[in-house]
Amino acid sequence: MDSDLEIVVHPAASPDAPRAEANEAPPEAVPAKRRAPRKPSKPDAVLAEAVEFARSGVDQIAEPGQVGAYVGAYPDAERVVTHRFVAHLPGYGGWHWFATLARVPRGKEPTISEVGLLPSETSLLSPPWVPWAERVRPEDSAKDESVSPDAAGGE
Repeated sequence: MDSDLEIVVHPAASPDAPRAEANEAPPEAVPAKRRAPRKPSKPDAVLAEAVEFARSGVDQIAEPGQVGAYVGAYPDAERVVTHRFVAHLPGYGGWHWFATLARVPRGKEPTISEVGLLPSETSLLSPPWVPWAERVRPEDSAKDESVSPDAAGGE
C-alpha cells in the first residue's frame, strides 16, 4: 500500500536517541507569552442599540415595577456588552439590574447571555467576610463558660 504520507519521528522519541540521566535537568522550555485580552474602549454598535431587547430579558426575572431607568451600556469584550438599569428593590439601594448581550461575528441579532443584579458605586454592601476563628474574641467564650446549666434552663 503506497501512500504520500511521510512519518517523521522526533529525534528525542527515537529508540536510538541517547537517554537523559535521572539527575540531568531537562532542557528549559520557553514559556509561551500570552497577551492579556484587551477590553474594548467602546461598546459594539449593534449590541449597544439593543436596549429594549436587554430590558425585555431583565423583565423576565424581575417583578413589575422593579426595573427602572436605563443607566448605560458597558463593553465587556469584543461583541459582548452589558446593559444596566436602576433596580427598585427594597434592601437593594443603588443596585442595578443588568443584561449581558453577545452576538456572533458578522451577526446582527443579539443574544442574552446573562441577567441579574450588580452593585453600583453607591450600593450598600455587606462588610468583608472574617473567618470564624478571627471573629470569636476571648470574652465571647468566657460568657459561655460562666453560664450555668440551671440559669440556661437546663436540668
